[in-house]
Amino acid sequence: MLFQIKKNEWLGNERNDLFAGLVSSVAILPEVIGFAIIAGVPPIAALFASAITLLVVTFTGGRPAMVSAAAGSMALVIAGLVNSHGLNYMIAATILTGILQMIFGFLGIHKLMRFISKTVMFGFVNALAILIFMAQVQQLPGQTWASYAMVIVSIGLIYLIPRFITVVPSALIVIVVMTIVAFLFKGNLQTVGDLGAMNDITPTLALPAVPLTLKTLWIILPTSLALAMIGLIESLLTVPIVDEMTDSKSDSQREVKAQGLANIVTGLFGGQAGCAMIGQAVINVKSGGRKRLSTFISGMTLLLFIFALKDLMVGIPTAALIGIMMTVAVDTFDWESLRLFKNREFKESLILFITVAVIVYTHNLAIGIVLGVLLTGITHLHFFAKVSNSSND
Repeated sequence: MLFQIKKNEWLGNERNDLFAGLVSSVAILPEVIGFAIIAGVPPIAALFASAITLLVVTFTGGRPAMVSAAAGSMALVIAGLVNSHGLNYMIAATILTGILQMIFGFLGIHKLMRFISKTVMFGFVNALAILIFMAQVQQLPGQTWASYAMVIVSIGLIYLIPRFITVVPSALIVIVVMTIVAFLFKGNLQTVGDLGAMNDITPTLALPAVPLTLKTLWIILPTSLALAMIGLIESLLTVPIVDEMTDSKSDSQREVKAQGLANIVTGLFGGQAGCAMIGQAVINVKSGGRKRLSTFISGMTLLLFIFALKDLMVGIPTAALIGIMMTVAVDTFDWESLRLFKNREFKESLILFITVAVIVYTHNLAIGIVLGVLLTGITHLHFFAKVSNSSND
């Protein structure tokens, strides 16, 4: 059931979920703000959309502790529509995206995941790890020496702190300490507030101001289909990663429906489409998040940042977040997959390499995954053909 709430999915890990939710909420900020600017969406509106997505998926999703928000992969898709037709058409596309995902959920699209091989999964994970790392590196040019120093110190502390303190996630300690440093040395460090204007927002629940005509449908349908597929691919591929990290099971069909519902609600509030965010999901789990409470805390913290603690939010140094996300990228990369090359498994290695290369080059998960699946299918057909010819001989 979509709205079934189980007590054991919420309670039993309160302290860790609280800290993890705080860490993941801050980890969301740079990606959402940065890609909102690229897409032509007001950063504060993107953060509000992320909070709504997080909270809706928290209550309705099939994978506790998986972070969903206004991901960069989705923002890149909506950029063209915003540039050509404006924000209202983007909002309409978000609502249609949610409707399509709900339909796909009832049709059982999650079952198609069985056609994605482990090699393609490796490619997906490694490509996203590379993209997360590259996104951090791209923020470094033009920074001050103080920022470079903070990035290095933050990375060092992430690995050093757990040797002495395990009660509180090292990422949360780094964020608190570095924010204090940034307040003491104002002007020497780039902060979240420097990424984009943080104007006030007044949430309203309403339909977008677009004509309810077939012409409007044809304008938004291509974007909505792309958003629906990319959002579901990223979410459904993130689910098993969190499953493995937490040694627990999930309900993929429920997650598909929840992603759709979240996009409908977010659109009605004037926000942009979202999906699972692997980097933030990993940092949530690495910080101790296991239950729905972790993502609930994350969503509520975002709302607090937006409406009550904006001055604190804009003072968080981006250098600390860059350092944290670099460690997340390293931890996300599946180093075991490199054994394919070591063991000289040529076909599997080639599929892995092509999947990673295509995703990194295009920044489009759907293209990379579909190509990986096709290559896997061709490889298997070739194998069966050889077996058949051998048996005939």
